[in-house]
Amino acid sequence: MTPLVEVRGLTKHFPVRSGVLQRRIGTVQAVERVDLDIFEGEALGLVGESGCGKSTLGRLILRLLQPDAGTVRFAGEDITNLEGEELRRLRGQMQIIFQDPYSSLDPRTSIGDSIGEGMRAQGVERNQQARRVSEVLEMVGLEPHHARRYPHEFSGGQRQRVGIARALAVKPRFLICDEPVSALDVSIQSQILNLLRDLQRELRLTMLFIAHNLSVVEHLCARVAVMYLGKVVEVAARDQCYLRPTHPYTEALLTAIPVADPTRSGRRRMLEGELPSPLAPPPGCHFHPRCWLAVKGVCDVFEPALAEADGDPGHLASCHLRTGAYRHLLTTP
Repeated sequence: MTPLVEVRGLTKHFPVRSGVLQRRIGTVQAVERVDLDIFEGEALGLVGESGCGKSTLGRLILRLLQPDAGTVRFAGEDITNLEGEELRRLRGQMQIIFQDPYSSLDPRTSIGDSIGEGMRAQGVERNQQARRVSEVLEMVGLEPHHARRYPHEFSGGQRQRVGIARALAVKPRFLICDEPVSALDVSIQSQILNLLRDLQRELRLTMLFIAHNLSVVEHLCARVAVMYLGKVVEVAARDQCYLRPTHPYTEALLTAIPVADPTRSGRRRMLEGELPSPLAPPPGCHFHPRCWLAVKGVCDVFEPALAEADGDPGHLASCHLRTGAYRHLLTTP
């Protein structure tokens, strides 16, 4: 099956400057040689700690940021270097729901004008815009007359529904949800998640769902990718990932999920040390300073690539000890 979105070797570094003269003192390696496939009609979850590069990767795929290296293909077309009118047309097929539903909306613009802005940019006729605004508002559980209101007149959950409506107004094929429920109350999160799940199935959307909460991703996504310090370290179907985690970092994340049952006591895998600085990632496997399985002379020297896990077809991980592709390194004298 051909992916709708193909990412190969995607890399993005940000310069760090300091002082009055803004001299460059280093480089943040936000995303480093990432390979990822997103298939038509699926919801892929992208999880990891804060600062691991999840949101940056999403913006690179959408071409909101220009990558330093690598390629992004959408529906078979290389979109890495599109500009001007070609890039503007692409925006109609790829949209994003931002994390903060308040700061992503213009407080001086009515909800109807905010939702219609994308349609105006795509050349939708004015007489069709009002009808489409009413359609998407009803689609996300709001009323058509809400189009005349302003963002401060809505609750946080309602503002996020407006953000979803704005993304859907131009009828995209691909939708990136950048932690769309992390700024909401827990009671509202489930409503927004159920809405996104229903819309994804009803509209047959292809979705990249970015989150740091694995229990949220389990509710919505059929496949999961795990990021750590700018790299994708595991990609698997949901059941493979949650029942048979291969990378030690994924295993640690899963043990941190709270269990709503006082009679069950899970064993928490505590990670030692702090997340290394993206200004100076450790050599070899980036996770080795915090990994309880790390082998000196292997994990701290050789960088693992994504390879199929032992005895688990389709389950990819970047770990020397748990993928056969690097077994020879462990036996070399």
